[in-house]
Amino acid sequence: MKAEQPEGGRRPLVVGLAGGSGSGKSTVVRNLVQRLGPDRVSVIHHDAYYRDYAHLSEEDRARINFDHPNALETELLETHLEALLRGETVEVPVYDFTTHTRSEAEMLVTPAREVILVDGILVLAEPSLRKWMDIRIYVDTDADLRFIRRMDRDVRERGRSIASVVGQYLTSVRPMHLEFVEPSRRWADIILPEGGENHVAIDLLVAKLADVLVQRGVLARR
Repeated sequence: MKAEQPEGGRRPLVVGLAGGSGSGKSTVVRNLVQRLGPDRVSVIHHDAYYRDYAHLSEEDRARINFDHPNALETELLETHLEALLRGETVEVPVYDFTTHTRSEAEMLVTPAREVILVDGILVLAEPSLRKWMDIRIYVDTDADLRFIRRMDRDVRERGRSIASVVGQYLTSVRPMHLEFVEPSRRWADIILPEGGENHVAIDLLVAKLADVLVQRGVLARR
């Protein structure tokens, strides 16, 4: 069931963007927001909705499979997506990846009239999320590049050791990618190779989104 139309016009275009960890989704998101215009795009990141494990010990948190769909509170994301489609501002959780807990702070996401972009490794693997999407994109990047990017990010930004990154990759990231993420590409309308580094594909994607928005009457043709 689609969300009700906001008063005064069509609902925003909902774009789902999936792909493996380190595939380049964040770069694609930045490119789309910049090219379409920050005032025209609202972004919701699925990884902001990891469940709060503050009640568990550090040892127990370390044993959680954060690459499994059950680790995410997808139902809350759906509630927020429905609210944005109704033209309401939502308070999105802020997740602390170093402690695996939610911060007391929240981030306000205001509704855009043109596009709502939902990104995350598992957004196309969730049928309840797919039903809202008008366009589904899968960022397809080779496993070695994804692993290198993930290691660089986790060591630099999340203070993790190389050994812990490798261990998590072998025990949960790779198996869950093969079980959930990779198969979800079958639901994609567009396969985008190499993520944000593929400038030709980004140009074509932006042109396609702009054309759809023109057809929907929410963007003037240039």
